[in-house]
Amino acid sequence: MVRLDAGPLRATAPVITTALILGIATCWASSERPAIVSGTVTAAPLTLEPIVANDNRRSAGTLEASTLTVRLEAREGEWRPDGAQSPGLLVSAFAVAGQPLEVPAPLVRVIEGTKVHAYISNRLAGAIVVHGLYTRPAASPDASAPLVVPPGETREVRFLAGRAGTYYYWAAPDAATTLDDRKGRDTQLSGAFIVDPRDDRPAADRVLVVTGWDNDLPLGDERRTFRYAINGRSWPQTERLEYRVGDVVRMRLVNASDGVHPMHLHGFYFNVDGRGDERAHALLPDGSPPRLVVTERMAIGSTFALTWKPTRPGNWLFHCHDTEHIVRGGPLDGAPPPEANAHRHVENHALEMMVGPVMGITVTGASAEAPEPAGNRRQLRLAVRVGTGGTDAEPAFGYALDNGSPASPVLSAVGPTILLKRGEPVSIAVVNELPDPTSVHWHGIELESYFDGVPGFAGQGKRIAPVIAPGATFEARFTPPRSGTFMYHSHVDELRQQQAGLTGALLVLDDPSAYDPEHDIVLVVTVPRKDADSAVVLLNGSSTPAPLQMRVGQRYRLRFINLHTFRPAMRMRLLEGTTLATWTGVAKDGMDLPAERRTEGPAEIQMGNGEAYDFEFAPAQGGAMHVDVTSAVGQLLVTMPITVR
Repeated sequence: MVRLDAGPLRATAPVITTALILGIATCWASSERPAIVSGTVTAAPLTLEPIVANDNRRSAGTLEASTLTVRLEAREGEWRPDGAQSPGLLVSAFAVAGQPLEVPAPLVRVIEGTKVHAYISNRLAGAIVVHGLYTRPAASPDASAPLVVPPGETREVRFLAGRAGTYYYWAAPDAATTLDDRKGRDTQLSGAFIVDPRDDRPAADRVLVVTGWDNDLPLGDERRTFRYAINGRSWPQTERLEYRVGDVVRMRLVNASDGVHPMHLHGFYFNVDGRGDERAHALLPDGSPPRLVVTERMAIGSTFALTWKPTRPGNWLFHCHDTEHIVRGGPLDGAPPPEANAHRHVENHALEMMVGPVMGITVTGASAEAPEPAGNRRQLRLAVRVGTGGTDAEPAFGYALDNGSPASPVLSAVGPTILLKRGEPVSIAVVNELPDPTSVHWHGIELESYFDGVPGFAGQGKRIAPVIAPGATFEARFTPPRSGTFMYHSHVDELRQQQAGLTGALLVLDDPSAYDPEHDIVLVVTVPRKDADSAVVLLNGSSTPAPLQMRVGQRYRLRFINLHTFRPAMRMRLLEGTTLATWTGVAKDGMDLPAERRTEGPAEIQMGNGEAYDFEFAPAQGGAMHVDVTSAVGQLLVTMPITVR
């Protein structure tokens, strides 16, 4: 089941550039299986042109002098995101004229100053309206007017590429259909349009594309299923990227889908170099401080560029943190979904239970970081237990932290806050008392890959982390290098186990003994344990969280952590009555903001899953206040009262 909570847009080493595009398709067909439209209507088997997975290693067109001539055709074909032996999806797609169809559409990549001469031929039964073939940035809506191509005809357009940045082009059946309103076979008509700086084209570049499929059945229908894919393939069929320690990796991401995608990199921070959309792209100014994050939320139709420099070898994931986007749904051909207890019977969780917009990255070479210190470590024990009130279909699980005293038998709907000391080596023994296998991912922590918490994938070479089987214990060892706000959660059967309660906050402090929870307030947003309560949101494990007490003139730190399994566009707000208060942003994903970015402003932030934000606030007057969590469109989901004296 897919739930979408969409919101508005808000180097000396070798250089590698990557671009990702996201889209959705909603019909399937196969030369070996009957076609299905919207999951309900069957037809005779079809013989369709196969669609190839586009790895975007080459730009379409022919460059002569300063003009790129590109000839594109729109045709129908069969796309197989789950691999050659999987069911096929009937979609419309673009191709370079006379060449195979591609998902995503052919890459158009030029240097600033290039003239583009594009021919678009329409071999489909109906008209298409093509967007994105114009000079960037678009000064007005008229400057970005779409190109209408009737069926069986060809249209051409000429334009200057414009300013360097990350853009895209796309098509729809009519001018009224927006990017995120496209349905069925039309949703794969999207491609990257990249303009490189005139004097700084990367020595080596990659373009990666994420696409998907949705059978368009109503929410709640057990037959509803979907897929997302990267470069025309869904994990684990996606290409494995390989870099060396010290490489400078540049990625360009484009969200041309109808969903919001918070993109999370395991084990490292990456720098957000610029952000934009179809019409414009703003780069981080030269000389400005870096914007370092571990998760970056992409609104529908948005783009961003990032730089990452790996300093440790190992296997790492880069994926969308909307949990529902990466869990294995039902088969694409309408066959019955996996048995209810399939989560207990897999050989390799990472390969058998994850799908969608997930990239596997292998980093080789010697670590550029200091080795983990030998000797004594602080010892913690984290028990993973069954709580009360659950069922096999909707279990109640929880974490219990043992700091030397007996672990609490009471399990909250959110895990206990773990306090660690910056620079102090720690060993956390994760003891699995569940009937299911599990793991713990230390989200945002810079650590050795083996301890990252992705069983069957994390590690290096032949030393791969195992799943924590029922009754087994796994010891995670790391030394947190910085103070900040982090989180931990299961990375096995993610939707089931995180919704069951396997999530929690992790704070790294300079001096944990001085931690003052009255002034340093953790606010964890999660999902209820039962699907029937999906319209409810929990704040610190409750739909009616306990009120806070504050005092006038005293300074408070609010640590927001979004560990919801869907709703990637919620807004967190601090209000005085109906008026937004004023706060100061001080950290993102555990990384302190530089002084230039510690700006005071309205107390509202839109957050993606897997993001953390820290704010400072000092109430100026007494009275009633509250923290609200709303949907992207303003629906109140949960509120926490505050009394200021």
